[in-house]
Amino acid sequence: MSWFKRVKEGITTATKEKKSTPDGLWHKCGRCKKAILTKDMQANMWVCTSCGLHEKIGSKEYFDILFDEQQFTELFENIYPADPLEFTDTKSYKDRITDTIKKTGLKDAARAATGNMEGLPVAVCCMDFGFIGGSMGAVVGEKIARSIDYAREHKIPFIMISKSGGARMMEAAFSLMQMAKTSAKLALLGKEGIPYLSILTDPTTGGVTASFAMLGDFNIAEPEALIGFAGPRVIRETIGKDLPKGFQSSEFLLEHGFVDFIVPRTEMKKKLSMLLGMLAGKKIEREGEKLNLQ
Repeated sequence: MSWFKRVKEGITTATKEKKSTPDGLWHKCGRCKKAILTKDMQANMWVCTSCGLHEKIGSKEYFDILFDEQQFTELFENIYPADPLEFTDTKSYKDRITDTIKKTGLKDAARAATGNMEGLPVAVCCMDFGFIGGSMGAVVGEKIARSIDYAREHKIPFIMISKSGGARMMEAAFSLMQMAKTSAKLALLGKEGIPYLSILTDPTTGGVTASFAMLGDFNIAEPEALIGFAGPRVIRETIGKDLPKGFQSSEFLLEHGFVDFIVPRTEMKKKLSMLLGMLAGKKIEREGEKLNLQ
């Protein structure tokens, strides 16, 4: 004899009538593994509401975070990578570019845009890790250089958001030349007294770290970001010693004076506006409140 018996017939749901959970409704945190509604993650700028992990996001998400009302104009969008060396490893570089463009919808590992941030006009260039590991090739360098020229021409601040695995080996010396090219452009920006804010996100490594990423008037890192030149394994094998705990993290670099601030993504826009207001010697109004420029 069973403990329970059906009182009414027909109360079960047929399999064909059962509704599955829509794809993308939930997001699983990469660290604490907690399932969070995707809309809640978006509202919190892709920072885990449980453990504070800053998930990796792309240029579109950063532009939406920084620009007022998510309104911006993309710059230099029709620049595509070439294959000057006709490079081939496991597949040809030309095919790799074509496949990556089709997969990501991006044209290379950097996008540039201009718009207002807390009412201040700015030029922003942001890297996308999803395009061949955010590697720095000729197009990345060209977009950064043109963005700096745009900032110089219009006398507006320039903001760089770095996220990269380093130089793009498939372009060899063409990639390495971008280090000197972007650094020289930033020198011209500095001579004209136009502010440059550099944001370092997870990861910022290789030739990007060795050039434009660390040349800001203020170098600002997101929490727990990996920032460095060579990888920890290479350094450990070179010096023959174990590395300190937290080596190459944002917190380690702040403690040793390599970055100026660590700023959570949820506070980034307000902090950048404060810094730009301070550099301009102006008081910035935000939602009827005067911002503290200290």
